[in-house]
Amino acid sequence: MPQHSSTTMFRSNCIVLISLLSSFFPLGKAMLNLTLPTPHPNPEEVVQELHRRVNASMSRRQTLQISEKDQSSCITGNPIDDCWKCDPDWANNRQRLADCAIGFGQYAMGGKNGEYYIVTDSSDDDAVTPKPGTLRYAVIQTQPLWIVFPSNMHIKLSQELIFNSYKTLDGRGANVHITGGGCITLQYISNVIIHNIHVHHCVQSGEANVRSSPTHFGWRTKSDGDGISIFGSKDLWIDHCSLSHCKDGLIDAVMGSTGITISNNYFSHHNEVMLLGHSDGYLPDSGMQVTIAFNHFGEKLVQRMPRCRRGYIHVVNNDYTEWEMYAIGGSGNPTINSQGNRYNAPSNPNAKEVTKRVDTAEGEWKGWNWRSEGDILVNGAFFVASGAGVEVKYEKAYSVEPKSADLIVQLTWHAGVLGVGGRDNNLGMWSRGPGDETKFGSGSRKQMMPFSTSALIALSCFLFLYSSTWEKFNVIC
Repeated sequence: MPQHSSTTMFRSNCIVLISLLSSFFPLGKAMLNLTLPTPHPNPEEVVQELHRRVNASMSRRQTLQISEKDQSSCITGNPIDDCWKCDPDWANNRQRLADCAIGFGQYAMGGKNGEYYIVTDSSDDDAVTPKPGTLRYAVIQTQPLWIVFPSNMHIKLSQELIFNSYKTLDGRGANVHITGGGCITLQYISNVIIHNIHVHHCVQSGEANVRSSPTHFGWRTKSDGDGISIFGSKDLWIDHCSLSHCKDGLIDAVMGSTGITISNNYFSHHNEVMLLGHSDGYLPDSGMQVTIAFNHFGEKLVQRMPRCRRGYIHVVNNDYTEWEMYAIGGSGNPTINSQGNRYNAPSNPNAKEVTKRVDTAEGEWKGWNWRSEGDILVNGAFFVASGAGVEVKYEKAYSVEPKSADLIVQLTWHAGVLGVGGRDNNLGMWSRGPGDETKFGSGSRKQMMPFSTSALIALSCFLFLYSSTWEKFNVIC
């Protein structure tokens, strides 16, 4: 549409738009997952679809005649990023992201087809009666929601942030940090996408009441202090997040959780990075399936990248900068399929081994199916394989067709949070407006509004009225 020349007319039109949009409030119902996991019934189907996506993505990079700048900022060969990031209008097609997942978590719908919810209040003062406009108010709702942020925010949690099913946390275009008590808890739910969020400095919390839905709150015992705690949940996708400095694990998935993809994340400054599986004797974890792809395990990490108990784990096309103790560990006979990764060992001559069988005698673990295929081992790193080498033994731990480890830099170049506050990934704000002027840690205390898809057209108007620095921008409505 043409830009209005009259500020008065522009302001009036925006007020009308926002007034109309504020009348919408979506209805829905709770969707909880209380079943124990089983392996995917047709893992070959997962592989075939992901093979197609990866090959199509790499082919585009090789054949399209585009400028050097476009190559570095768009087509990368990473099938997730190339699925949405090359769309110049991605900010108005945000929910397309839900179609870009790969691996065992590719069926995570998140808040697809739901309303947009704009977080305008960064506070978290009341874990039992959260205010509309806060993040906590959004994640406990029963209906599908696509949750977005119009400005940079630092959300300091007072207690665990307990999600309900069918939610997408979409931080693209803003610098969003979640810290404090908890932090994120996914318990007995399904279909959650967490994208482009900083999660760090999470501490133990609990011994308090916390709301988990509009109709229920309950007493929570002391939490572990995980960055993201997954408990008895399925169909989950954690993508392009940066995680560090938490009390316990950065990501822990236990108690029968399955159907999980952990991709494009940047992990750093932590001891026990990732735990998959509750205990050696917990049988429901035998069906767990997790894809770990395109991540960068960065500086000052010690161990558990991941540490597996039972289940089927596909570790594919990740970049391991180094570790202090080991990279991949396990007990309880998990199946670990390592393909196309780069392992760069530390200088310590006693810590060159990539793998570690935890508290298990060699006579027992020699039969476990652990393999390294196409990995690059740097600085003396070595992977101790075991079990059968035949392909059929790894069917349930195979979810992505691996690319050559020679492409690791290209595939993981944009790992972690994108854009504002990210690692120089050149992804700007998701709307034209003064949100990028907001300083880290700020956040409005104004009332939020759940938005329908059409509301994205009017979001720039909202930002125009919201900010005192609007004159610096060309807002088109």
